[in-house]
Amino acid sequence: MAALGWLTPRRRSATARSVLAGEAAAEAARKSSLDAEQSAGTEDGTAPGALSAAEEGEPEFPVVGDDRAAAFFDLDNTVMQGAAIFHFGRGLYKRKFFERRELTRFAWQQAWFRLAGVEDPEHMQDARDSALSIVKGHRVSELMSIGEEIYDEYMADRIWPGTRALAQAHLDAGQKVWLVTAAPVETATIIARRLGLTGALGTVAESVDGVYTGRLVGEPLHGPAKAEAVRALAAAEGLDLARCAAYSDSHNDIPMLSLVGHPYAINPDTKLRKHARARDWRLRDYRTGRKAAKVGIPAAAGVGAPAGGTAAAVALHRRRR
Repeated sequence: MAALGWLTPRRRSATARSVLAGEAAAEAARKSSLDAEQSAGTEDGTAPGALSAAEEGEPEFPVVGDDRAAAFFDLDNTVMQGAAIFHFGRGLYKRKFFERRELTRFAWQQAWFRLAGVEDPEHMQDARDSALSIVKGHRVSELMSIGEEIYDEYMADRIWPGTRALAQAHLDAGQKVWLVTAAPVETATIIARRLGLTGALGTVAESVDGVYTGRLVGEPLHGPAKAEAVRALAAAEGLDLARCAAYSDSHNDIPMLSLVGHPYAINPDTKLRKHARARDWRLRDYRTGRKAAKVGIPAAAGVGAPAGGTAAAVALHRRRR
């Protein structure tokens, strides 16, 4: 995607770069969503019937027909096991985009991510720098086509069914659902489309005449930049953030989670779990049965959960921890 007003990090503060990255991500997300609607035709996603509240006296959530509400889902370790950028790297190596030593670095970063269960900014930055150097000079259309294949090879069977069910509950209520990730926006858009979601906010790489330059628009969509992207998209879409929901596993996404009226910690790292409990945010953990039991996950929202909205709606109403 062509960059608009791209500036180097030396000429912008971290905050300004976050805003730039967020606005670029929101613009890209809206464009891809509109393109998809025009190609496939706009569907009526309103649920056929109201979702029942799980606890007597508690208001229904998501609220059916509330078009000023939406849901924002982090991708890595929230919707999908592992990091999308690493899976994408494996697919590019298979297609001989780079050498074995670079694959070894990708493999180490992925192993660390899986063991730690959290994002390390330095590791993630290194992975993105590697990816930018690898795709430089390639056409955007080429990487999009390859991304479709890589999704089938490495990502499709790593989607958390429980989180997928939560997203479906919002869709069944007639709300838009967006992925929000530091992964390239093209990769994120493919994943969102395959899952039947509205679209994706992701890191925007600069391209000129459809060819990647090896630079970013602003900075990676990480931490505060995610919050700026959600804020920009909400303004463009006419959303009321107090009625929106956000889901993430990482304390790095606390700025995004704090923006909305319904924040959820999914497979949370230690810092996010502590923060969520202190603020009475809801917790969900789909990693193991033992961890799920600790945070009171209802069986209907676990690994065996159906994709329908009813099971997810029940999960959303269970007690807070």
